[in-house]
Amino acid sequence: MSAERPRKDYRKDKQIKIHQPDADKVDKFNPSNQIYVRAVEGMWTTLRRRMGWIAMLGFMLLPWIPYGDRQAVYFNLAEQKFHIFGLTIWPQDLTLLAALLMIAAFGLFFVTTYLGRVWCGYTCPQTVWTFIFIWFEEKLEGSRNKRIKLDKMPWSFNKLWRKTAKHSAWLSFSLLTSMTFMSYFVPTTEIYTEVFTLQASGLIYFWVLFFMFATYGNAGWMREIMCIHMCPYARFQSAMFDKNTFIVGYDTQRGESRGPRSRKADPKELGLGDCIDCDLCVQVCPTGIDIRNGLQYECINCGSCIDACDQTMERMGYDKGLISYTTENKLEGKHEHVVRPKLVGYGITMVVMCGVFMLALFHVDPVRLDILRDRNQLYRETDAGLVENTYTLKILNKTEQAQQYHFSANGLTDYQWIGPKTIKVDAGKVYTLPISIAVDPYDLKLPITKFNIKVIEENKNKDVEVEQETRFFGP
Repeated sequence: MSAERPRKDYRKDKQIKIHQPDADKVDKFNPSNQIYVRAVEGMWTTLRRRMGWIAMLGFMLLPWIPYGDRQAVYFNLAEQKFHIFGLTIWPQDLTLLAALLMIAAFGLFFVTTYLGRVWCGYTCPQTVWTFIFIWFEEKLEGSRNKRIKLDKMPWSFNKLWRKTAKHSAWLSFSLLTSMTFMSYFVPTTEIYTEVFTLQASGLIYFWVLFFMFATYGNAGWMREIMCIHMCPYARFQSAMFDKNTFIVGYDTQRGESRGPRSRKADPKELGLGDCIDCDLCVQVCPTGIDIRNGLQYECINCGSCIDACDQTMERMGYDKGLISYTTENKLEGKHEHVVRPKLVGYGITMVVMCGVFMLALFHVDPVRLDILRDRNQLYRETDAGLVENTYTLKILNKTEQAQQYHFSANGLTDYQWIGPKTIKVDAGKVYTLPISIAVDPYDLKLPITKFNIKVIEENKNKDVEVEQETRFFGP
């Protein structure tokens, strides 16, 4: 089916009639309208596939990398420890994780301001997994036209086995994705062994099935609905865009007025631009938009329409680049500004935060000391006439080996330490140590004296010291 509607010729002030493709009539905001993505080859498609493979293989293989007696990346929620190769992050160090997420956010802002939504088009898991599922679709159901025809056909053995094979492949890959994701929280060999031998707990089976069907629904059924209706990034990206941001853009001045013609025909004699209205740019778009309608928030900058258009231009003998990565200023014939205040601001903020993060990372103490005072009694007087305060020390060994710690008090004169002054704490354990400190009341100048309790980790390489301030109460 085709329809006719007037389009304005941007080079001549007149109304002309041109072909209107079916894709323009599809309501892309209606989730019930299925988009059949056409396969395309080209430079940007190849780049996207390779980056997708890198991202997917990194996700799949990372849990299998060993590091000592555990896997290299392991988020142990039960013991509240996050292992990333030689780094162990405890709940007390989650400010580092928050800082890392902030760095990632400003990095995304910087890249978006400069290159548009390349994150969505090349590395977003939704996009990567969607194209993997489309690949299964093409291999089992055929090309775009064959898939459309197959869906319109009545049910038969051919349609049944193709649909069954496709959904089986989707569910199998979703299960692999779910198991891989769970491997970051449960030891890899343990989860695969227990799940497939039916020895896993009900909680693990619940999360495996949950993430499996979430992947199956997102990449198999929802696809562009996630990008158009649910992704918050698509909504606030316009705050980072400006007229110098690189976008996938259609050269209206060169392409309009669009219309079909033979290869030998001279478009100027026909009063046409370079766009032959083949509709391939719409057919290859994973979100089903027509890039010729201008900048749209649904565009994920994947470059598929660029590859499709370049192939058409090459077949027609025209110059490539009718659709390209460009800027609004360039399309309007204005000067481009690569360096601009917003981009510089994002860059400086990201560099500063990276520096602060690295500084904090290299100064993470391998031991943590928390001091709790006895709240039932401020102080008591001993039979020897000394003033005694009671404390509870909590020592967390944040290393992977057992450590020996020695305690002392700084800021009190001639004190008595009542309790062990040297202890040994196993790796990753918290040791609770009740102690008392007694002082002669004649040595106390004030009713409340501030002092520090110091813990020293006796290490072969160097001694690590951590101090915590507390208070001593007297008469």
